[in-house]
Amino acid sequence: MRYLVSTLCLVLTASSAPAEDALPHHTILRAAGPIAVDGHLDEPSWEAAQVIDQFVFPWWTEGAKDRTEARLLWDDVHLYVAFTAHDPHISATLTERDSPVSRDDCVEVFIAPDTSQVTSYFNFEFNALGTILDRSPHADRSSAWNGEGVQVAIDIQGTLNQETDQDTLWTAEIALPFAVFAPYAPNLPPTAADVWRLNLYRTGGAVNLQYITWSNTLTPKPQFHAPERFGVVHFDSRPVLSLQDEAE
Repeated sequence: MRYLVSTLCLVLTASSAPAEDALPHHTILRAAGPIAVDGHLDEPSWEAAQVIDQFVFPWWTEGAKDRTEARLLWDDVHLYVAFTAHDPHISATLTERDSPVSRDDCVEVFIAPDTSQVTSYFNFEFNALGTILDRSPHADRSSAWNGEGVQVAIDIQGTLNQETDQDTLWTAEIALPFAVFAPYAPNLPPTAADVWRLNLYRTGGAVNLQYITWSNTLTPKPQFHAPERFGVVHFDSRPVLSLQDEAE
């Protein structure tokens, strides 16, 4: 009997464990009011938004695994992305647009708005100074393209580029106009129940360099340009605060 129970437990554990190659899913609810892109996630909508915190470290070898959190919202004009990056040593020096910001402490969002053409994707990368690198399927991903109207604001709880003290975290609040995704998105703005593919990343820094990703790209070396491994996001027309009201 003991052997049978042990075997049953083993089977249940194996079946309930998430497969490494399973794509994560997330539902994006609508903002319940205006979002001021100021680096402070103090609007009720942000406070109610579901936190994405199941980031993985596929290429980790050593060092602390710093916590990362992300939140997503949308309205008729923007897709909003917020990152909270816990980091005891925050560093960034690049200030020119389209600089290789991934060398600094950096957060990134890669987006394929048409699930039937995931190789037609956009990438937006932001360092801890708010410097932007962006690319699109336009013109062979040329640096000449800039996403018009992209906004980012950074809040740093600590001292930038000072390695002798302990910082706490930095926040990137981002607004991506849906207009920048034309003509690659089937609907702009998205309609309720539309599905996009995207991935969320974090990298860089002068101390404790890590490569962190929401959906595991399953590559032997760090590689973020893996659109077939982007996670799945579902747009939902319900205001984010409505779920909070239902819970109460």
